[in-house]
Amino acid sequence: MAGSDGVALRLGHASLAYGRTTVVEDVHGDVRPGEAVALIGPNGAGKSTLIKGVLGLVPVVSGRIEVLGTAPAKARRRVAYVPQADNLDPDFPVTAGQVVLMGRYREVGWIRRPGAADRRIAAGALAAVGLADRAGMRFGTLSGGQRQRVLLARAVAQRPALLLLDEPFNGVDAVSQEALLSALAGLRAGGAAVVVSTHDLALAHLAC
Repeated sequence: MAGSDGVALRLGHASLAYGRTTVVEDVHGDVRPGEAVALIGPNGAGKSTLIKGVLGLVPVVSGRIEVLGTAPAKARRRVAYVPQADNLDPDFPVTAGQVVLMGRYREVGWIRRPGAADRRIAAGALAAVGLADRAGMRFGTLSGGQRQRVLLARAVAQRPALLLLDEPFNGVDAVSQEALLSALAGLRAGGAAVVVSTHDLALAHLAC
């Protein structure tokens, strides 16, 4: 789903700041359903800050950000976010399948238990990243690349209109890279808009 003008994400000369310090300045452009855009730059360039601005977590001090035709905070139910894997605690006692099923909680709510349809969606998302046989394994025992694929599967299970990924290819092996790229292509084919931050030009070219 997009805004009334067919745009999933609109950055209108947006500048973002932490307190009085402007971190990202005058970013402009549109991302439409089925499109993928890469945010390219070294660490500290403001890529993560811009993604957080799209999530409504960092204030826009000038210009505007519209997500699916509304303010970022109002669109979060239809936006999925894949953080860098090392932002999560690998010691948390949860299986890969349970992590992916968390992607359904926005749809079913935190009180109601996910139903059979939600479990099928989660299983399909895990299969889409090539990890159907790892569903029962503890998340923290997986390799870094596998954990990143599980996080993407969780996002796929949300069935988002907009997917945001923060350096998803960092430290992953070639097999995981290929699985991530394939899953992203599938999301785009289904009409999702994708924004991915990376410092790797070759992977940006392949993903976008």
